[in-house]
Amino acid sequence: MNLPTPVVEYDLLSPMLIVFGVAILGVLVEAFLPRQRRYAAQLMLCLGGLIAALVAVVMLARDLHGTIGHSAVMGAVVIDKPALFLQATILLVGVLGILLIAERQIGTDTDGGNGARGLDGFTPQASAIPGSVAEQLVTKAGVIQTEVFPLTMFAIGGMLLFPAADDLLTMFIALEVLSLPLYLLCGLARRNRLLSQEAALKYFLLGAFSSAFFLFGAAMLYGYSGTLDLREIAAVVSAGSGKTSLALLGTAMLLVGVLFKVGAVPFHSWIPDVYQGAPTPITAFMAAATKIAAFGAMLRVFYVALPELRDDWRPVLWAIAILTMVVGTVTAITQTDVKRMLAYSAVAHTGFILTGVIAENESGLSSTLFYLFAYGFSTVGAFAVVSLVRNSAGEEDTAMARWAGLGRRYPVVAVVFSLFLLAFAGIPLTSGFVSKFAVFKAAGEGGAIPLVIVGVLASAVAAYFYVRVIVLMFFTDPPDDAPTVVVPSVLSTAVVTVTAAVTFALGALPQPLLDLANTANQFLR
Repeated sequence: MNLPTPVVEYDLLSPMLIVFGVAILGVLVEAFLPRQRRYAAQLMLCLGGLIAALVAVVMLARDLHGTIGHSAVMGAVVIDKPALFLQATILLVGVLGILLIAERQIGTDTDGGNGARGLDGFTPQASAIPGSVAEQLVTKAGVIQTEVFPLTMFAIGGMLLFPAADDLLTMFIALEVLSLPLYLLCGLARRNRLLSQEAALKYFLLGAFSSAFFLFGAAMLYGYSGTLDLREIAAVVSAGSGKTSLALLGTAMLLVGVLFKVGAVPFHSWIPDVYQGAPTPITAFMAAATKIAAFGAMLRVFYVALPELRDDWRPVLWAIAILTMVVGTVTAITQTDVKRMLAYSAVAHTGFILTGVIAENESGLSSTLFYLFAYGFSTVGAFAVVSLVRNSAGEEDTAMARWAGLGRRYPVVAVVFSLFLLAFAGIPLTSGFVSKFAVFKAAGEGGAIPLVIVGVLASAVAAYFYVRVIVLMFFTDPPDDAPTVVVPSVLSTAVVTVTAAVTFALGALPQPLLDLANTANQFLR
């Protein structure tokens, strides 16, 4: 038996290798560096690694020289224009996420003391039982959690590989690499420890089921085509030489696994609980980056491996997109917690993005890429603002009724949060308007006019619960024990500033990014 000699194109894999290398170095830092020096070392490592990986992505994009892309690692990974666009977006969101995670600013409480209003969102000892003496001792000692940095980098590495995987086995490995660290990170909240651990357990259990569905789907498609390579699967489907029912069953199971990650109905039940229970910096990072990576993988599966089965999977995605938009929008109206409202808003946006996927044309691909970029920045910014609103005990105050009058006392913060809400609603001069217009236009060109009508109606209804929060902040009297906005360090300030600037800039001048997305609208097939 002659086995081929593996060939690894390290230059093409350099962004992922840099991120994984930094993650491993982060583990060594945790093992050998004194505790008081770990925070600065981890922060410098992560930011330096992400910036280096972003430079590597830019270099790879420049070196394509008009070609669509290159295959690497014996066909397991493909580096084409959509993959590089998505990887750059994930890395930019990753930088913002690391800055939020690194926030350690200690604010002042209402009595002028220190410590009660700290922005450190992570428990000092994850293994301690919530409320135990051990937890109280490490909290009093001021222990800082730094294991979150290598865990986040491992998740980012998996996210970079997920949309670039060119066979189903590599895609499954990437799915697990990005998921497992997130399961842990969701359970590390400093306050509301039991809620955080419950969120992590729910995410882990449901995520394990979705991964099993994905793996069964890959097995079914292998049984159908005799290969796990996406392009070879496409060739077998095109030739019509296999048993179509096996291919459809495998496609359905794959779809379950990916739809869980993007939070589409009916696989969305974990979204509100996990978004509410996880540390807010992790919620911000996960809500943006996971959706970008998962949609990238979905696009590759349907546009590269299964385009010939479009008549079978498009009606299913039609139904799922309509359900997702309607359920996400209607349920968000009834929410009384800001984080849960943003969670159901994320579900509704999944439906909007699915309209771009359903278009199944080059416009659909480019508009989906643009939407993912714009939505990622707005989402990180919105959750960053939520993390600043605190009650007298120093806990995040996310009860919507208590945000009344926030705009009168903290007008800058309220205006910035209103900008993100207007972008989610799709109001002109924000990135959300251009994003929705682009995906609806692409879906219309693809013959999905009824889906566009549902999307427009859902957007109109969704504007109600976004505007409701704005009215609450500016035109309602505050409660007697109204929450305050903690003044963050330069890290969170930079995140809020950059995300707000990008949200407005993409609404006022979207053409450069649209042009970039239009040049990245072809997969290597």
